[in-house]
Amino acid sequence: MPDLVDLSVVVNDAPATLRVEPRETLADVLRERLGLTGLKVSCDAQVCGACAVLVDGLVVSACTYLAVDADGRRVETVEGLPSDGELSPLQQAFIDEAAFQCGFCTPGMLMTAKALLDENGSPTRDEAVAAIDGNLCRCTGYVPIVEAILRAAGSPEAGEHTDQAR
Repeated sequence: MPDLVDLSVVVNDAPATLRVEPRETLADVLRERLGLTGLKVSCDAQVCGACAVLVDGLVVSACTYLAVDADGRRVETVEGLPSDGELSPLQQAFIDEAAFQCGFCTPGMLMTAKALLDENGSPTRDEAVAAIDGNLCRCTGYVPIVEAILRAAGSPEAGEHTDQAR
């Protein structure tokens, strides 16, 4: 058995201390050890964005990010978005805009959008499109996702393309 390494991390505001193998990915630790199955693993190659989480506020692909690299850091997953049992405004905007179909990409899209909105509370349509560029969705055609991001931001651009795209 490989040597184990101590990992101390704060996940969705809850401290966690674990012993992990140096080769374990953050996705594996979050899903299998902490039971946070919201993030999805699809490509295992940092291509699709389904496993996107935030580490110290930055979007990372948890499928290729080593868990040991999260030591001492703050990790946010889709499970951390609701507050006091209520959906976050971003989650509600995804519902209002029907920005999901199968839902597989939704956790990664939400976390990527959260990072954008945390950095820039008033993104333009082009900035929202650029932010989700690394996230693949096979169902929605992206328009509802961008609309949801703009709605969550309270952007005056929200709704400009909704009627044309549907």
